[in-house]
Amino acid sequence: MSLAVDLKRIEDALMQAQKIALRYTPGNVESSFKSGDDPVTRADTELDTLLKKLLLRPGEGWLSEETADNPERLNYRRVWIVDPLDGTREFVEGIPEWCISIGLAIEGKAVAGGICNPATGQIFLGSIDSGVTLNGKFVSPTETSSLASARILASRSEVKRGQWKCFEGRGFTIVPSGSVAYKLACVAAGLADGTFTLVPKHEWDIAAGVALIQSAGGIAQITDGSAPLFNQPDPLIPGLIAAGTELFHLLTATTRQ
Repeated sequence: MSLAVDLKRIEDALMQAQKIALRYTPGNVESSFKSGDDPVTRADTELDTLLKKLLLRPGEGWLSEETADNPERLNYRRVWIVDPLDGTREFVEGIPEWCISIGLAIEGKAVAGGICNPATGQIFLGSIDSGVTLNGKFVSPTETSSLASARILASRSEVKRGQWKCFEGRGFTIVPSGSVAYKLACVAAGLADGTFTLVPKHEWDIAAGVALIQSAGGIAQITDGSAPLFNQPDPLIPGLIAAGTELFHLLTATTRQ
């Protein structure tokens, strides 16, 4: 099946999901906690149900933050990896840094993805065949080659906890932001120079973003230097670094100091 067909499926699903998301009022949404301080809302589960109905077909697997994991997905070469609402905390607080994230992995590689931020009206779409667009216009990562001029997106919650203190004075500007998927989309589109995580993430947090970064010509790697693989038995990933090709290795080096 052509990735163009898959990308159209992603786009159509995002457009319908966006309408559902916009029925809710960010900043005035009731939430509960599924574990620790990880919030969940009715929007999360409603979007998950919709996306599964729109995307999943016979012969395909499904991995989503809001669906109980079914190990049968490991038997499929094509797997949808979805976060129906990434950045729920920002959504609840009314901060426009949340998104709907859809990634497609084939034989473990993220090959197509779409990320929609309904609060800003941004839709990022891309595949390894087609490159990446933001609202229909082709985009790519920045060509920044110096940390001194780089804007690096950091987890808002990690910054609040003081986990980024050790990176102050490294030369780059730390920009707190919400959703992991949205940060990756912004790097793919050249709206920021890079991003990295300090704590483990799940496949659904990064699959679409990795597809966009790589499809746009950037680099995304696990923090241990390996390539990200998807549809694994354990969907938890140690962490991720992503940037344009000119900056990536400098950013990787500074995170290991």
